[in-house]
Amino acid sequence: MARRPVSFTGVAQPLRTLWHRFAFSALVLASFALLLLGKADVLIVERLRIAVTDAVAPIIETLSRPAASVTEFVERVSTVRDMQAEITRLEAENKRLKEWQHVAARLETENKQLKALSRFVPPPTADRIAARVIADSGGPFVRSVLINVGRRNGVRRGLAVTSDAGLIGSTVDVGEFHARVLLITDLNSQIPVIVESTRDPAVIAGDNTGRMKLLYLPQNANVSPGDKIVTSGHGGLFPPNLPVGVVTAAGDSGARVKPIVDWTRLELVSLLDYRLDGVVRSSAKDAPTFTVDPSVSEAAGSGGLLGRFVP
Repeated sequence: MARRPVSFTGVAQPLRTLWHRFAFSALVLASFALLLLGKADVLIVERLRIAVTDAVAPIIETLSRPAASVTEFVERVSTVRDMQAEITRLEAENKRLKEWQHVAARLETENKQLKALSRFVPPPTADRIAARVIADSGGPFVRSVLINVGRRNGVRRGLAVTSDAGLIGSTVDVGEFHARVLLITDLNSQIPVIVESTRDPAVIAGDNTGRMKLLYLPQNANVSPGDKIVTSGHGGLFPPNLPVGVVTAAGDSGARVKPIVDWTRLELVSLLDYRLDGVVRSSAKDAPTFTVDPSVSEAAGSGGLLGRFVP
């Protein structure tokens, strides 16, 4: 009688049944053994944990590489797609800019011809004097600051004072080593301005608060919150197009303007000397007033404010 060959399934089945029967009990006993070993010798358990981690770490790293490679590939594909879209956008923008460049070149040539034809006189360039704010007078009645430049630096009365944001005020008192700047929010400050979007003329007046009033607007003026206010240049005291503020409220009672300058961070300022002839010093040596040049008055006409007089 021939012997039947022993199969692997026939041998493994009893072992599997035996393992299923005693697996739970073996795991419980192993757990208790580990707990007792951990209480008895923490150092041995810590070394065992480190050894197991060292053994498993290479396996985990090997298994994680395919996932990392797939993630990196997806990111590269996404980057290439975004770059293609950006290249397309830049090509379209470059095309538009070239068209505008041709238009600008044509307009520049035409502008030069018109200036030559009309004998255009370009506006004067400004001499800049840098200064630092050294004192803030504050108070409810006077809005002014002291700066650390004076006559020895070429400062004179009536110069426009600006920050990196816009107009601050003008010099009113000038000493040898310092000057006082009257801020545009002061009650004595009145500046000819225009609404940048509509070109409507007006006068902006301070009232010793954080907001200014927009006065003498034309009856048909259309002013709304958000409109930017800039100097008009009328009267020759301030050059045109210096940013002053932004309209915050407009109604039947008038318009209110928020200064564009942050007074809490006012440290460095620039004094602009445009050598304008609209405002000239009076004949008295130390007279505290300015007078308006008659030629500018005739050119500007009889209506509207031509300048600001500092008492």
